[in-house]
Amino acid sequence: MQITGTIQTIIYRNADNGWTVLELLDENGERLSAVGTLPLCAAGERVELEGNFVTHPRYGRQFKATSSRTLAPATLSAIEGYLGSGIIKGIGAATARAIVARFGMDTLSILDEQPERLLEISGIGQKRCAMIAASYRENRQMRDIMLALEPYGVTVNQAWKLFRIYGEGCIARIEENPYQIIADVDGVGFVTADRIAQNVSGFSFDSPARLRAGLLFALSQACNEYGHTYLPRASLLDHAQQLLGVSLEALNDALDELIGAHEAVYQMVGDVDGVFLPRMCAMENDIANRLSRLAAPPVSNPFLEAAAAAPRHDIHLAPQQAEAVRLAMTQGVLVITGGPGTGKTTIIRCIAEILSEMQMEFALAAPTGRAAKRMTEATGCEAKTLHRLLEYVPGEGFQRNADNPLFYDMIIVDEASMVDVPLLNALLAAIPEGTRLIMVGDSDQLPSVGPGDALRDITASGAIRVVRLTEIFRQAQQSRIVTNAHRINDGLQPLLDGGPESDFRFEEIPSQEQALSRVLDLCAHPDADMPVGEPLLDMQVLVPMKKGPLGVYHLNMRLQESLNPPAPEKAEHTFGERILRVGDKVMQVQNNYRIEWTKRGPGGAIIEGTGAFNGDLGTVYRIDNTTRRFSILFDDDRLAHYDFTQSDEIELAYCISIHKSQGSEFPVVILPLCGGPPVLLTRNLLYTAVTRARRQVVCIGRRETIAAMVRNNRDMRRYTSLAVRLQEWRALRP
Repeated sequence: MQITGTIQTIIYRNADNGWTVLELLDENGERLSAVGTLPLCAAGERVELEGNFVTHPRYGRQFKATSSRTLAPATLSAIEGYLGSGIIKGIGAATARAIVARFGMDTLSILDEQPERLLEISGIGQKRCAMIAASYRENRQMRDIMLALEPYGVTVNQAWKLFRIYGEGCIARIEENPYQIIADVDGVGFVTADRIAQNVSGFSFDSPARLRAGLLFALSQACNEYGHTYLPRASLLDHAQQLLGVSLEALNDALDELIGAHEAVYQMVGDVDGVFLPRMCAMENDIANRLSRLAAPPVSNPFLEAAAAAPRHDIHLAPQQAEAVRLAMTQGVLVITGGPGTGKTTIIRCIAEILSEMQMEFALAAPTGRAAKRMTEATGCEAKTLHRLLEYVPGEGFQRNADNPLFYDMIIVDEASMVDVPLLNALLAAIPEGTRLIMVGDSDQLPSVGPGDALRDITASGAIRVVRLTEIFRQAQQSRIVTNAHRINDGLQPLLDGGPESDFRFEEIPSQEQALSRVLDLCAHPDADMPVGEPLLDMQVLVPMKKGPLGVYHLNMRLQESLNPPAPEKAEHTFGERILRVGDKVMQVQNNYRIEWTKRGPGGAIIEGTGAFNGDLGTVYRIDNTTRRFSILFDDDRLAHYDFTQSDEIELAYCISIHKSQGSEFPVVILPLCGGPPVLLTRNLLYTAVTRARRQVVCIGRRETIAAMVRNNRDMRRYTSLAVRLQEWRALRP
């Protein structure tokens, strides 16, 4: 069905996907709510909407629009409402009235064809006239671009980015080479660009531009989505053929052209013929070069070595730990790796104590805010995120680099398994010769979310000194969490016979529906013997998958209903099909270096900064529907401030994926495991989940699922070249 009316106000719009909630005055004078993907609609416009009326369980009767068409304003008041809506810079309500009073129904044609006539309006000078004309022209151009690209899946946000990059000639540039937008605009993939190329630009199916774009996209996808730093040539061609549907011969020729034009790099990695994106090839080579340079024996410091060897009254070190501390004072680069309960934190604390006593400059850092906070608590010394250590500035990059290096005697990085190749390269670029680097982590954990498998590659290369911690300490030996983590890592079935008082509990539940019910009940009403103070903060549900009854999306919806139901005193914000409510447990899911935050520092001083990073956890502190802003209180006490248009950067985190839990620890982990795709049910995924718990793991589900995960040692090995490059650099060392 169709309805026609004038838009009174835009209640909400998601800038990324165009989802809009608006109030409409229909032709009968009835006010109604309309929702849908309506990115081009503006207040004051007369529109024709196609769709159907639906009843929302919370918001009642709404018109759910599937398409819209903008109609010419039928009345002077509609034109005035459109101009005064704020969409045109330089025009407020009063100015809109004056313009319409002067030009009447010719107003929009005047703005289109003779904007200089705005000078006839009192209060509009040359500068303001130019601003209004430019804003109106930009608005019309944006509308044209959105209308042209909307059928091809280009979002509103992407369209804005394209307009900012290409300007007035946007459509012409896109038609000339639509594949270029893959590189120029985040989030635009090959399928969208290819659809535009086929339907708008007339590119042939086997055009060289299409083949080159498909190959580069397949290589970029391997890097960005799967963590590879290169692909074997045969694998790349196979992926590209599936994407493009052309012959291998044609793809071989196109790939040779890319390599010849230096848009891709061909290098042997051992006996594998690898194809790299140039930047990934350069970064892995630079890392190997810089690590080899730093690992060269530094100038001996007998005082430091003596301090490392001296007994300490407050810290007792086992032989492996003592060796790690000694090597930290003698090696240029040292990797310390070990599973839970092997004393990695004790080693860091001891090294920090020695350096402090010797009045040496050192830095403690970690990839995430949570990991940095834990490091601070364990050592009593301030730890920073790597981005903060390297002084990242949005739009400008890392301020600490080869030209402006870090000046420390030693840098210690914890949770090093989470550090991807680009971040490690940035860190190493800022470390001058003579500075010692200590990397601490668990090489058996899942690799970094970003490209590469740096810690595992460095450890396996044999080119960098490594201390492998294998001794589990007496206190840790008494923990079923630690015991079972090591059993899982060794390919042995975990011990599942612990009672309610055990720190590793297992509850046999046969079906996903029953497991879901038990998770909801346990989170809302923890058992009396569970080590839980505040359930919302102390308990974390971890799952292997995103979809299904026990997936991230469904569990978060159900847990929000149970743990943080709506209440009059709780402000909430609806965007699309999701609801964000004060008190919700949430996670930042994109790096945003511009988000502003405040934090109370020592002595009550207010510290200001910017940046919220993928994986940061917190709670919704405030929602202001008047200013259309909300605030998140992160676990490291940063209070970050968001606009409603940034809502998609935040997701509910009552339940998170095991991958997203890397670098975090939680008092209690609830782990529902009741079947699922074998590709997601792997040994290292189970190992990672178990090691996230400090006090207790509660595993709910089927024994056979757990057994299958332990047996499934499918190594999700990434194609990386760092280990080989380190070995090559080592061979060149005198």
